[in-house]
Parts: sequence; structure tokens; C-alpha cells
Amino acid sequence: MATTTAPQAAAATPAKSGKMKRILVIAVIAILAAGVAGGATWFFMSRHAGTPAAPTPAPPPAPPVFFALEPMTVNLQSDDGETHYLRIGLTLKLADQKTQDKLTEHMPEIRSRVLLALSNKHPQDLAPLEGKRALAEELKKLIEQPTETGSAPVHVQDVLFTEFVVQ
Repeated sequence: MATTTAPQAAAATPAKSGKMKRILVIAVIAILAAGVAGGATWFFMSRHAGTPAAPTPAPPPAPPVFFALEPMTVNLQSDDGETHYLRIGLTLKLADQKTQDKLTEHMPEIRSRVLLALSNKHPQDLAPLEGKRALAEELKKLIEQPTETGSAPVHVQDVLFTEFVVQ
């Protein structure tokens, strides 16, 4: 019987070592897969950590303030001996309410500047479109001038004509 037990013992060890090899290979593959998954997760997480998630949109700009001035009527300069009149309505486009409040405080002075500038114009200068654009730019500069010595000028975004009649 001793002869029969030795071959049985030899046949049993290769079967055990084959199972162990298989378990060992599966364990190594599982460890490698876990390592690759962990490395990939770290790579993608560290790559996205430096960049902002989403750019926050800038708040929309505040809507402009439109400040309507009372219409004005002035006599124009005339070389032909006839009397010409200009009736003009102006609206100022301003950045904020604070600028409107400052202009309102000094409105008599601003109206005086505008009336003096308008009364010095000739009808033929105001007829073409370029004449009107030049007048709007001139009025913008007049209105932006400081009303008090040492004070900062106000900012007018645009001068808009709401009424413009030359007669």
C-alpha cells in the first residue's frame, strides 16, 4: 500500500498548486485593476481641480437712465434777413440716477449754456444730418462741463433729439 499512497500524494499536490496559481493570478489582476482605476480617478480629478467649474456670468449692466429736458425754442442766426426759429427737445442718456440728480440741481445753468449755443447757429448748418450729429456732440460737451469750480465733470453717454424743428 505504500506504493499506492505515494502516487496519490503526488497527484494531489499539483492540483492544489494549480488552484493556488489561479487564485494568485486573479488576485494580482484585481489589484492591478484597482490600481489603474485609482490612478485614473486621481488623474482626472487633479486635472479638473485647477480649472474653474463654470465661469460665472457677469451681472448684466445697469440699464441707462434717460433724462428728458423741457423743449426749447430759440432764434437762429440768419444772413438772409428772415427770422428763423429752432424748436428742440433733448433727452440725455446717463449712466446712473446720481448723474441725473447732479444735472437736476444745476439745470438752470445747463439750459442757459444750451440756449446760448443754439442761438449762435445758422439754419443751413443744422439742415444736414452731419450738422445735427455735430450739434449733439457739441451739446454733450457743454452739458458735461463742471458747473462748480473744482467739481468733476458729469458723464453723458449720449444726447438724443426728441424734437427738432427749424422754421
